[in-house]
Order: sequence, then structure tokens, then C-alpha cells
Amino acid sequence: MTQTVLILGANGRFGRHAAEAFWNRGWRVRLFDRATDDLTEAADGVDVIVNGWNPRYPDWETEVPALTEMVIAAAETSGATVILPGNVYVFGADAPAIFSEATPHRATNPLGRVRIDMETAYRISGAPTIVLRGGDFIDIEASGNWFDEVITAKARRGTFTAPGDPDAMHAWAYLPDFARAAVMLAEKRHELARFEDVPFPGYTLSLNEMQRLCEEALDIAMEQRDFPWLTIRAAGLVWPLGRHLAEMRYLWSKPHRLDGASFDRLLSGFRATDPGEALRVALGAEVHPDETMAGGVSHIAAE
Repeated sequence: MTQTVLILGANGRFGRHAAEAFWNRGWRVRLFDRATDDLTEAADGVDVIVNGWNPRYPDWETEVPALTEMVIAAAETSGATVILPGNVYVFGADAPAIFSEATPHRATNPLGRVRIDMETAYRISGAPTIVLRGGDFIDIEASGNWFDEVITAKARRGTFTAPGDPDAMHAWAYLPDFARAAVMLAEKRHELARFEDVPFPGYTLSLNEMQRLCEEALDIAMEQRDFPWLTIRAAGLVWPLGRHLAEMRYLWSKPHRLDGASFDRLLSGFRATDPGEALRVALGAEVHPDETMAGGVSHIAAE
């Protein structure tokens, strides 16, 4: 029997990849249009709701609670399981270096608190929820994340930008792998707890290791330069986005990785893409194997 997934935010980073991954696994895919669709009606009869909505940082405090309430209500009415892309913001600067599903959520900064409140709302609701928690995204095309907007923005001109301690271990999630894992968890949803927190191990790479892999991918040497945090902090006095970027600066010098024990137990057959291959695709030196087959979500009809 064909299963149906509703994708919220299908034009965003995670939503776009999730739509592709579910489609490639044979699911019926519905793309939600916020301009014309009613969420409760769109969710009727679906098995899974992928919440790929992610407002701009300055809008999190006002928009995330309202969007969360809408998704929970639709899931409770339809009986669908929600898949939520989690991040590492919830743990805080004083958290241990290894993040697992048991690590307390003790962030005190504004963005961290918004994410804590959002996950708490799902946890205490009646909606079955899977939080797939990843590190910083690596996308196969420029999508405005740290990897392509800052770190490798000038990579082809021989510059690698380091936002923090270049030797600190850092958690990364290659989006095609992250989305494949979301589908595999969706297909095991009846075996999971009503609220399941699954850290995605992804890659643990320092900025120095990332630079080396990028140099190998493009076959060029790169000069490492520091990110201009002083400028961003000063601009943050009048630029809300700059203020929020500065707020999360600690993650670029705090060593951290995601514990993959529960992920490996749940998805023992998962095979991650080699990080060198992932970076070759992300930097445009190699074509992603699904890219020629699907070519984006435009081929998937909204139902």
C-alpha cells in the first residue's frame, strides 16, 4: 500500500531533500502551499508530515510557536507522524562535547530557548513525533547555510573562511543522507516511541579537516581566513540577523559531535556518503547521483 507524506517547506533546504527522498522511496508526496492550502485539509489522510518550515532567525520568536501549534493540531487530527529536523541549539554552551538523546536541553540564549520550547510542545502533545537531530547542513547546491554562504563562498578563488577554532570538532549533516535517514525512520515509525529523539551522527570534522577535504575536492590550495565576527557583532546593534548570528558563535569553537548509538541501532543498514564525495558534490566538482533522475521537487505534483 502506497504511503503518503505531506511536505511543509518543500522549497527550503530540508523540505526539498525530504520531498526527493520520499519520492525516490515510492511514497506519494504532497507539497503544501502556504499561500493557498489549509493545513488541516492538506494533512487529511497522510501518514507523515515533514515539518521543513524554518523562518528567518529574527522571526523565530514570533513565528515558530504559531507554526508549531498548527502542525501539532493537524497531526493530532489526522493521526500522522511528524518528522522534525532538530539541531544542536538546544544544548547550550555549557553542554558536554558529545550530544545524545539523553543530553539535557539547557540553552539559555534566545534561539536555543525557542527550539527547546518547540520540541517541548511536540513532546507533550498527542502527535507522534520523530526529531532527527543534525549538525550544520552541507547542501548539494547553494542554499544560504554556513557551509556555502560563508565557509566555502570563495573556495574556488582559494579562500576558506573559518568562523571559529579551526581545530575544534564540529557536527555536520549532509542533506541527501539526512533526508534518506528521515524516510527510513518514517518507515519504522510504528516501532518507535511516541516521541523519538534520534541524533544523526553525520560527519564530525574540524574546520581544518573540512578545508583539507575541500582542497582535495577542488584540487586547489586554500588560504584560511577568519570570519569577521567583530563586524557582525557591531552590525548586530541595528541588524537583527547579525545579532542572532553572533549569538550562535560559540558553536564554532565549542568541540561537539552527535552520538550515533541510537541511530545505528534503529537504522543499522544505513550507509552514509563518504565525506570526500559529499564535499565534491557540494562544491560542484561531482554530480549527485539523484540529481539527473529527479532534478528538484518541481516534478512532484501537489495533491
